[in-house]
Amino acid sequence: MDFTYQNDNTRAFFAQDFNEFNKIFDLIRNSLISGEEIDVNNINLSQYIDFNPNLTRVFISIFQSGVKHLRVNSLKDDLQSTFNACIAKLRSAERFSQFDISDKDNCRIMIEWVISRREIIPKKLIQSKFNSLRFEIGINGLELEKGRNKYFYTPTDAVVFSHMGLTNALNHLLRKTPIKSLTNKFSERIQLYYKDKSYKTFLTTTRAVVSYQNNCLPLYRCNKLYKNFSYDTLIEQFNSSINWLIKNMQSDGRFLYYYDCTEDSTKDHEHPNRPENNRYYNDLRHCGGAISLIRAYNYSGDEKYLNYAKKALDFTVSISKRHEIDNKECFYPYYNRKSKLGGVGMALIAMMQYRIFSKDTCYDRYIKGYVRHLLSRLTPEGEFLGYYIHPNYHNGEPLTSLSDSERMETFSFYYPGEALLGLGLFANHFKDDADLEKLTAEKTKIAMDWIVDERPKYYSQLFTPLPSDAWLMQAIEEWADYPDFIKQNHIDFVYNDANEMMKRMYTKNNSPYIDFEGGMYYNYGDHYFPDGARCEGLIAAYYLANKLANNDFACKVLNAAKLAATCQFQLYNSKETSFVHKIPDKTIGAIRFKATRQWVRVDSIQHVACFFIRLYWTKYPMCKKP
Repeated sequence: MDFTYQNDNTRAFFAQDFNEFNKIFDLIRNSLISGEEIDVNNINLSQYIDFNPNLTRVFISIFQSGVKHLRVNSLKDDLQSTFNACIAKLRSAERFSQFDISDKDNCRIMIEWVISRREIIPKKLIQSKFNSLRFEIGINGLELEKGRNKYFYTPTDAVVFSHMGLTNALNHLLRKTPIKSLTNKFSERIQLYYKDKSYKTFLTTTRAVVSYQNNCLPLYRCNKLYKNFSYDTLIEQFNSSINWLIKNMQSDGRFLYYYDCTEDSTKDHEHPNRPENNRYYNDLRHCGGAISLIRAYNYSGDEKYLNYAKKALDFTVSISKRHEIDNKECFYPYYNRKSKLGGVGMALIAMMQYRIFSKDTCYDRYIKGYVRHLLSRLTPEGEFLGYYIHPNYHNGEPLTSLSDSERMETFSFYYPGEALLGLGLFANHFKDDADLEKLTAEKTKIAMDWIVDERPKYYSQLFTPLPSDAWLMQAIEEWADYPDFIKQNHIDFVYNDANEMMKRMYTKNNSPYIDFEGGMYYNYGDHYFPDGARCEGLIAAYYLANKLANNDFACKVLNAAKLAATCQFQLYNSKETSFVHKIPDKTIGAIRFKATRQWVRVDSIQHVACFFIRLYWTKYPMCKKP
């Protein structure tokens, strides 16, 4: 498959001037208001739409905040007749009166048209290889034909309905057919569909544009296409996403943990049964949000970010419990009936970052208490124990002794890296307790060697083809500043993981989808991972290589990080692209999990924002490392 050729055609479409489409939007809007048919003979649409009466079905949708969108379609002998048929259908729709068509800001019009359509055998569709049978969510649509009846799932439906994958698409589509009334189970519906030879199935692709104020925005996967890396875009999205966190902060210092943009709901897909007044929350991701605010203060100098960060940290204090070890005060966050190693590590990271940039020592008691607690969770060999309290072990009492099986069952792949980063920040920047600093460095040396050299032997099943321990990469970068600490095996870990990430990154020449470029994959052919968390590790590798004067490798990583950032630009909810959401004003500035899923979580923002701001600082290589 010639990826470059296909993408060049798409890029050529996006490079056009869309002024003629602006005229079409005005005609359609006026026609929707007046009822008069439009005349397109004086508008040159052939440069955008190669109309074919046997192919070019047109879908017109209208979107407005708080109102379920309306969508109609038509295919006539010519484009003008097709447009007018769609307009007539919209005006006759039962809910049409709910839309204020004259309001260009609030009522958006989307036009989508089919550019390819071919019959396929639905059982043969795949999602893991780049070939002619691939169904790619947001790029491909489906059409079912049964006699004179037609049922459509367009590529833009994936974003409008927050779908991810072929199963979602087929489930949505089959609900429109008579098969829906035969069974309530999707697994049974799909089998009935496969067996019913009266259905013809077509794989389609489309182009789409949407009105935006007085302009026309071409859509790629129902989103704005960011064609190139830009520091301006990077910092704009960073600022907006941080402000979204603040805007949605609760009175007790917690962030809005989860938001479904499609449903205007805070119901978490992983905890759907939690009541509205007691939604799930996560203390680790909470600290990640606080770290993001501190990064924003470091960038802007605006005290409001520091104040909100302190509010978040005060929440962490409120859930922290005290205990003593060897007559020394220790603390650990306790939340959801658990005390996690990572919860202590993240709290320490956040409070140390706050201390470093604010110079405020108000949390010193907790910082030292967290450090002592972390050091107490190390085995003599250097393994960090994953939990201090877990409701499923020892009746929820502190896990002061664990069997080998319990130790392995409660081990976390990510928590040790978080702990090591927190300890590194303490050793490098907290200079008010020399004895604790010395003990921290001594014990962390053992822990660092264990996690780099021994962890693969004991927990090989936790390692994936695409490296995922970005916290450890950041920890090693931090500890590289501590005298006589860093070793070559630590450096090799960071470089090897960075190399593997870059190796498993889609590029212009190995993907048929433009927005895949810079995304990562476990196995070639996967739907891409626009992974802010991993990219925090990638940018840490840049900073490590930079401080070690490994300039060639630093340059290589920096270029990869810019490509990854360009990919992640696509996840940003801009004013231009939030029209698909139920309440667009509530979503602008947030950063989503996926290209088509419309879910936002505090860490989907935090990881990308922290990656973005550290990448932004590479614009100023002479500045002190943030």
